[in-house]
Amino acid sequence: MSELRTDRLVLRQWRACDLAPWAAMNADPVVREYFPGVLTREQSEASAALFQADLVRRGWGWWAVEVVATGEFIGFTGLDPVEDGMPFTGVEAGWRLARPAWGHGYATEAARAVVSHAFEEIGLAEVLAVTTATNLRSRAVMRRIGMTHDPADDFDDPGVPEGPLRRCVVHRLRAGHRQPAER
Repeated sequence: MSELRTDRLVLRQWRACDLAPWAAMNADPVVREYFPGVLTREQSEASAALFQADLVRRGWGWWAVEVVATGEFIGFTGLDPVEDGMPFTGVEAGWRLARPAWGHGYATEAARAVVSHAFEEIGLAEVLAVTTATNLRSRAVMRRIGMTHDPADDFDDPGVPEGPLRRCVVHRLRAGHRQPAER
């Protein structure tokens, strides 16, 4: 299983000590604002177990994110094949951080590492990122790492009930496209 490092972050395998902060993050309605709802502790633990299994099986997936300076678990980032039933295929990059980790550039830093890994180590030709049309913070991360948005790719997520979270946007980054310099 690969571990990714940046100047400030370690993207690593999940640990038992990550489960409580992961569950707390997923129970936070502000963190889950762009999802249909919060998760129970059991749902969070089940998701972490799936992420851990995927990392072992594939060598990539959803990594736990830790701050190097403190050893603190702050969320997750990674890559995952697009779910069946979506109007496109490919591998999606994503991230979710606990609120105290917002505003420090961690999501962008972790996303850059994941995208570089996708192209340089896995050999993907393209990476996608998907979010609700109203999730401006995630869309800003997508732009900062050089992803582009074509409104023709926008879609209504078939797994989300009618409402403001159903409309989604797809951002794309192709291999060989140089990521913008860090700010």
